[in-house]
Amino acid sequence: MKLRVGLVGLGGAWQQRHGPALRALADRFEVRVVCEQVAHRAEQAAAQFGATTVDGFRALVAREDIDAVLMLAAQWYGALPILAACTSGKAVYCGAGLDLELEQARMIKQRVQQAGIAFMAEFPRRQSPATLRLKELIATCLGRPRLLFCHMRSPANHAEGEETPGLPCAPAACELVELVDWCRYVVGQEATWVTGLMHAGTGRCAAEDYQMLSLDFSAGDAPGTGPVAQISCGRYIPAGWQEAITYRPLAALQVCCEYGIAFVDLPSTLVWFDEAGRHQESLESERPVGEQLLCQFHRAVTSLVRKTCDLEDAYCALCIVQQARRSHEQGRRISLAEPPQ
Repeated sequence: MKLRVGLVGLGGAWQQRHGPALRALADRFEVRVVCEQVAHRAEQAAAQFGATTVDGFRALVAREDIDAVLMLAAQWYGALPILAACTSGKAVYCGAGLDLELEQARMIKQRVQQAGIAFMAEFPRRQSPATLRLKELIATCLGRPRLLFCHMRSPANHAEGEETPGLPCAPAACELVELVDWCRYVVGQEATWVTGLMHAGTGRCAAEDYQMLSLDFSAGDAPGTGPVAQISCGRYIPAGWQEAITYRPLAALQVCCEYGIAFVDLPSTLVWFDEAGRHQESLESERPVGEQLLCQFHRAVTSLVRKTCDLEDAYCALCIVQQARRSHEQGRRISLAEPPQ
């Protein structure tokens, strides 16, 4: 079955991931209409797929020749296209970083559930070849994760629409949400405690320039006995200082396990160590990450079984980030069993 889709926003990953993936999957997706606030970009994308352009997302979602909405950039309208899709009963692929308050996210989650539509949040880190191989090694050679160190460093004034290799541009809160989800996926269990720290920026950058949180995956009331993940996101280097930004970058994810340690750099670099020494694998994938994600969405829409885990995972990760901010404000560790505020 070929899905007829409409594109809402193109985003920073259009050229590298979403555009090529849709062309490669022309047997599964037919792009009918494009809505993008930059008219020239909309016309270019529409011409590539023989589609038409519209000025507003509501006109796109209301079309009868659309089965699903691919939301690839939040732009000025934020989460409104998701709510419009719920009203029209259209499936949603959310590849945009949405900086939502918890109450907004709770309302969107409820609306999606009530509408009964297929919804998929894009988490490319999960599907990268390095992550999938790491999960295999954890199950076979490395053993259970004990400590995780997850780092991300971005330009301080990273403007919306700029491209980050392999990842869509997103606000810092959205970046933290995906990093939290990545660690939850690697550990394979739910976190129980969180501690957060935010550093206020100065000068031209008044927002936080560094955010860090520690996730404790210990069971019950025994903190510190299970896996612990330290997650940090820094935006303290000006965008013009390219040499400084790329100088001695830390591994995107370092995982210390029972029987070894692994270093992951996306999308396909994995170096791991055990008693036998150093191992470096050449990781190839049959399909690029963008194609794999869209194939999953296609199955979610065409399957008779409704897929809700992505919605739950996205909401859970957002709750953890919000609780980390609360931890910073109150100066204490927060139990994730406490209701979010």
